[in-house]
Order: sequence, then structure tokens, then C-alpha cells
Amino acid sequence: MGNVCGGASGQAVDQHGKPLTKTPAAETKTEAAKPPAAAPADAVPPAAASPAAAPAVAAPADAAAGKKKLKVYIIFYSTYGHIEKLAREYKTALESVGDVEAHLFRVAETLPAEALEKMHAPPKPDDIPVMETGKLPDADAFVFGFPTRFGMMAGQMKNFFDTTGQLWQAGALHGKPASMFTSTATQGGGQETTIMTAVTQLAHHGMIFVPTGYAAGAAMFGIQDAKGGSPWGAGTLAGPDGSRQPSEVELEALRVQAKHFGGIAKKLAA
Repeated sequence: MGNVCGGASGQAVDQHGKPLTKTPAAETKTEAAKPPAAAPADAVPPAAASPAAAPAVAAPADAAAGKKKLKVYIIFYSTYGHIEKLAREYKTALESVGDVEAHLFRVAETLPAEALEKMHAPPKPDDIPVMETGKLPDADAFVFGFPTRFGMMAGQMKNFFDTTGQLWQAGALHGKPASMFTSTATQGGGQETTIMTAVTQLAHHGMIFVPTGYAAGAAMFGIQDAKGGSPWGAGTLAGPDGSRQPSEVELEALRVQAKHFGGIAKKLAA
């Protein structure tokens, strides 16, 4: 009889010495006989997927209606009312940009009542409060208006900036945009230098000065009439006795500045 226990290779053979092999059919039958693998206990059929797994639905369009508006403080000093008029006009134009709320403030008067009476200065507006230095960080942007005193800002406004030392140390106003406007008695009385020298106050606070350039176009290029304003900011001529009021051309340049500033301030605050 042949060796049925296998040769050197360990493979089984029959009685004639021929190797024993499995048929493909047998292999197929064996594979088919295996039971299917059990599904994991925590598997969930696709049809039974939880509703929470559905894609997030976009928020309603009206949810954007509650977005925060840009808060701008318009802070000014006015002796005879010229700067006050510009400030009120600036507020109206600025808020026309949309998503902007502007608040008017005046700085404290430093001249005694007797001196103001001799200067024939009108009373201060009751509807505009005095600005408190501690409230400055609440604003997103600023607009400063002041008349000139020998080519520089009026002492009342400088006195106000002098009270912001603690905010400067804390960097509380750093990165906030600001623009300026002014008034002078004469056409060459400091329309540019008054704002130019005032920019130092902004620089030390790390604020961003936004000039107007020549955005007002024709309102700035015409030379047939005397008018205030410059690339540094809007302005008006008050006349030597303060009797001249802002002209429509000066007011139009101011409105352009307000809208220009509002658009840039919104981008910086975004």
C-alpha cells in the first residue's frame, strides 16, 4: 500500500502515490457554507439615521437685522455756532450711510461766563451733553470738530485731549478711526494746519486718521467763491466777526466727508 500520510512535503497521497487535491467545487461549497458575519451591535441602518445628522439649515435672513450698528461719537467745540452747525449736518449725513448711529457731544468750556459775554458768544446747546472722557472707549469711531486758534485747535479741545492720559496708557482708543473738520475766520487762517497739527493727538493714541482727500470733487475745485475745507477735512469760514455762516458748497463737502468716513469706518470695524 502507498503512503497515505504524505511525503516530504507533508501533502496527503492516495494508494498509488498520487497527491490528493481539493476540487474547486468543494472549495466553493465550503465558502458558501460559512455563515454571514454578524453586524456590529451599534450599527444603524441608513433609513434609521438620526434627524440630528441632517445638514445645518441656514439662519433666517431676518436674523441679520439684529447686527450691531457702528457707534460714532461726534465731539466738538464751538464758540459762535459754526462748528455746531457742521456737527449736526455731519451727524445727519453719517447716519444716512446705514447701520451707523452717531451721537453728538461737546467738550467743556474753559472760558469764564464774563469773557463769553464780552465776546457775544451764544449759549451752549442744551440738547447736546458734555463728553465724559471715560465714555470714549464705548465708541467704534470718532469725529472731532473745532475752530482754529492761530493755526491750531482751540484750547478747549486741546484741554479735552489732555484729560485722556489714562486711556492713552491703557491703549483704550488704539485702532479706532477718526476724522476732523474745522472753521477759521479767514481763508488762509489755518484750514489745513489746524487739522494737520491735531493729528498728533490721534497718532499718540494709535487712532487711524481718515482724511477726505478731494472726494467732494467740484465742491472743492471751484475758486470763484471763498470757502473753507481742505484734503485734511471739511471746514467753513466764519469771517472776522463771526457773522458768516456755512455755505451750501461747504456743507456739501462736509456731507461727502461724512459718507466717505462712514464707509471706511464700517470696513475697519468689520
